[in-house]
Amino acid sequence: MQYALSYFTEISKYIIIGMVAAYTLLGFGMLFTGRGKAFKIMGICQECLIFAVQAVQFMHLAIVSANQDYLFLYLFAQVMLLAILGLVHFIYEKENLILLNNMCMLLGFGFCMISRLDLSKAFRQLAIVGISFVISIFIPEILKKIHFWRDLTWFYAVIGVSALSVVLLLGEVSGGSKISFTIAGSITFQPSEFVKILFLFFLAGALWEEHHFWNVALTAVVAGIHVIILTISVDLGSALIFFVTYVLIVFVATRNYLYLFLGAAGGCGAAVLAYRFFHHVRVRVLAWQDPWSYIDHEGYQITQSLFAIGSGNWFGMGLLNGNPKAIPRVDRDFIFSTVCEEMGVITGICLVLICLLSFLAMSEIAVKVQDCFYQLIVYGIAVEYLFQILLTIGGGIKFIPMTGVTLPFVSYGGSSAMTTMFMYFIVQGVCLMMIQQEEGESDERDGKTIEKNAGRRRTEKKRLQ
Repeated sequence: MQYALSYFTEISKYIIIGMVAAYTLLGFGMLFTGRGKAFKIMGICQECLIFAVQAVQFMHLAIVSANQDYLFLYLFAQVMLLAILGLVHFIYEKENLILLNNMCMLLGFGFCMISRLDLSKAFRQLAIVGISFVISIFIPEILKKIHFWRDLTWFYAVIGVSALSVVLLLGEVSGGSKISFTIAGSITFQPSEFVKILFLFFLAGALWEEHHFWNVALTAVVAGIHVIILTISVDLGSALIFFVTYVLIVFVATRNYLYLFLGAAGGCGAAVLAYRFFHHVRVRVLAWQDPWSYIDHEGYQITQSLFAIGSGNWFGMGLLNGNPKAIPRVDRDFIFSTVCEEMGVITGICLVLICLLSFLAMSEIAVKVQDCFYQLIVYGIAVEYLFQILLTIGGGIKFIPMTGVTLPFVSYGGSSAMTTMFMYFIVQGVCLMMIQQEEGESDERDGKTIEKNAGRRRTEKKRLQ
């Protein structure tokens, strides 16, 4: 029996790697293929692979662990992903298929990895994703029907600063940071995740029309207040995301390289000040510089993460064969290390490429959007998404100091999953509005052409008479 399980583990991990790699290649093929028949066929193949990967992963977990609870979770997860794909296809026929499929693939990976670490957390994550989807499915229609979003600029700023201030004053300390509240004894709520969206709407509302120096300076003050509150709360990852997003959005709005240079210089100065005045920052920099000398204390997390990635090698040890729980807070901050340990570095690279593919799809939409307000929002979402991935994975592989942010859709964290889903559907809504506008302009051009041709025929008829 033991030999049979070993063979099954070996075979299943190679099957998973092959399917994830095929999904990734199809995704890049869709990005560089026109929205024709080939695009649709590749999208259907991707959807089949999403469910196939889930089936193999959870079958492996259930057989090797002899725990049938994995099958219940698998059924719920499959129904959830099927509902997401089916309802979005039915309600929004011209959705961005690349973003939709990538969201479902990453969610599926998240359900698998979280359940491998803690089944109770996986069921909780599944419930939060379900609630998030019920809300998110209405976002494209709300964006289409309501047109006063750009008029609420300072409302976004006041609500965002107020929410972060409440966390600073009343939030719970977790891992040295004040970032969340606990509701009903078990539900953790992290306001900074939701403020990321408000922050983008504030920047877009302030800069879409007027971006002269004083307007940029005023937005810099408000952005600085957000970043300072987050820094005092020791939510360094979110502070970095807010800062980088602000600098890049100002650059996109103004096309002025001076602001980009000043932002980079200001960021370097702020990093030096944070290192001097915050012990927590010094500890993380120390753990990044030389974790091996402090392996029992400051460097324990990062060294265990590196051990896990190294143990997995290219093809992984197989689900349930690694020791990911040796890493503290593995389900939130080091989920990527677990993927590499048990499913291989190749699978980890594919996940990174899938995330990069989502960023490229968002950027493509942003380039095509004619409305500057929505263009800045989509650019901001793309930047926040990519930079959060860089912070999470970069911290886990010792490329940069660890900042304590989650890997979107994959890590455990209800606030992160809900916010990221909101962002994806905001981009979907902007994409649908863009397509509708393009079709309207095309119909108008066709109508003018028909009318012009009819006029020519009438003129020709009169001339012949």
